[in-house]
Amino acid sequence: MITIYCVNTGTRQKFPEGTTLQDMVEAFDFERPHPIIAAKVNNVSQGLRYRAFNNRNVEFMDYTSYTGRGVYRRSLCFLLYKAAHDIFPGCRVVIRRPISKGFFCYIDKDGNGSITISKAELAQLRARMKELVEQEIPFRRHEVQKEKAIEIFRSIGADDKVRLLETTGDLYVIYYTLLETPDYYYDALLTNTGHLKIWSLTPFRNGLLLRVPDRHRPEQLTPLIEQPKTFEIFSEANRWNHIMGLNTVGDLNAAIASGKTSDLINVAEALQEKKIVQIAEEIDNRMKSDKPPRLILITGPSSSGKSTFCKRLSIQLMACGLKPVSFSTDDYFVNRLDTPLLPDGSFDFDNFETVDHKYLQSDMLKLLNGETVEVPEYNFVTGLREFNGRKLHLEEGSILIVEGIHALNPRLTDRVDESTKYRIFINTITSIALDDHNCIPTSDNRLLRRIVRDYNLGSFTARETISHWPNVRRAEVKWIYPFQEDADAMFNSSYLLEFAVLHSHAEKILRTVPKDCKEYSEAHRLLKFLSYFTPISDKDVPSTSLMRGFIGGSSF
Repeated sequence: MITIYCVNTGTRQKFPEGTTLQDMVEAFDFERPHPIIAAKVNNVSQGLRYRAFNNRNVEFMDYTSYTGRGVYRRSLCFLLYKAAHDIFPGCRVVIRRPISKGFFCYIDKDGNGSITISKAELAQLRARMKELVEQEIPFRRHEVQKEKAIEIFRSIGADDKVRLLETTGDLYVIYYTLLETPDYYYDALLTNTGHLKIWSLTPFRNGLLLRVPDRHRPEQLTPLIEQPKTFEIFSEANRWNHIMGLNTVGDLNAAIASGKTSDLINVAEALQEKKIVQIAEEIDNRMKSDKPPRLILITGPSSSGKSTFCKRLSIQLMACGLKPVSFSTDDYFVNRLDTPLLPDGSFDFDNFETVDHKYLQSDMLKLLNGETVEVPEYNFVTGLREFNGRKLHLEEGSILIVEGIHALNPRLTDRVDESTKYRIFINTITSIALDDHNCIPTSDNRLLRRIVRDYNLGSFTARETISHWPNVRRAEVKWIYPFQEDADAMFNSSYLLEFAVLHSHAEKILRTVPKDCKEYSEAHRLLKFLSYFTPISDKDVPSTSLMRGFIGGSSF
């Protein structure tokens, strides 16, 4: 017998060795507003088919948890792939990224680029998915030698998975089957298709949108939010990948192995610089119009690269003959004792009220009216706003740049003439995927950046950064993302090779997270994720790169 400690109840029970989590869950009595679909075992995510052979700590989870949502969404992707495979034998299903509160995907019906799905075919596809759900078919887990898995996926023409597995260093790999159809996922799935009751598949742009349950109310779909500008920047990122000939991590690893690292870095940098030049030239052209912009507002979520982008844009504006003058909304933070609090009593640094927006807008208006203003500098050590003699003034040909997470919030500039504003939204739209069915969450991009930067600056340990991240993400949803579609320009700061670059920096930092804390679950997941990437040196990353703002060595 083994002893299982249930985190949900704070109690222990004994079970025979080899008991599955699915069989254990009913033995513990706790409130379950939603079905249990996953668990953490010793702070590592597992599916409910996991068998315990030793004493373990177990925390059972539903869809409202990050772990539960991952398990559900991966299983839903497999359901779509299986149904498409049945309707269109030999087809290729590509699931690219989350957008509009769903997952953008397309189906290449014959493997020759035919992705147009008729209404009748879509109805067939939905019907087959519903049929598979009603049959409650188990997702089977198999662990085999890597060569065997490669052989299986090569036999069905899944070259994306072959390339990925060939470039990993594992001896054994885990793959799944749904009936006779094999597929590969980097983490656990549901026990069976019967749990996949809430979903929708609808036409979207030039493909399909696979919609998922709402994170707070899993019994209903997440409301659809149109994001045309975000989709366009995502499409642009895909075009960049096509230029470089890289769509999946397997492609990237193969290119690194063939000695193309330096060329890939140079092309990635050139593509980003080209976009910054285009934005600068657009602003310059508008300066010659009847209503020239006088205020550039730059925002984006945490670790999207706002500060470095602001400096690179300033250089390009100067190349156009303009005189950029900039400051950050961070310098207008209220004194720490006046900072809003979160429910747990900690400081809510991402709240809009953290910025003294009335004072900031007053200084902004003075500058736009030709006055000289002494702008404050926030001391993050003392938590106090200081005045150190930094004075700003807008001359003829000057343009004011304000950068910060709340820069696009209308309340920040509600007294400024709309015609004078030019808004820029920066995000990390991660376009590369592990393979056709495993896209990379944009937030992973930024979390790894922040872990490395915080650690290098001595601000926070990896454990502390991971602990803060859920609050950061909640604040982004409330205070930043609602305004992204208001932007005049969007910039994707995602760097095609950055996971390979971050691998060497982040791995040793993530290994400092103790196994006995709840943050270990996320550290373990990120380590597993990074293991798919061939690490590369950052020696070829230029000092002006957006990446340098996180890994160090920036000339800015």
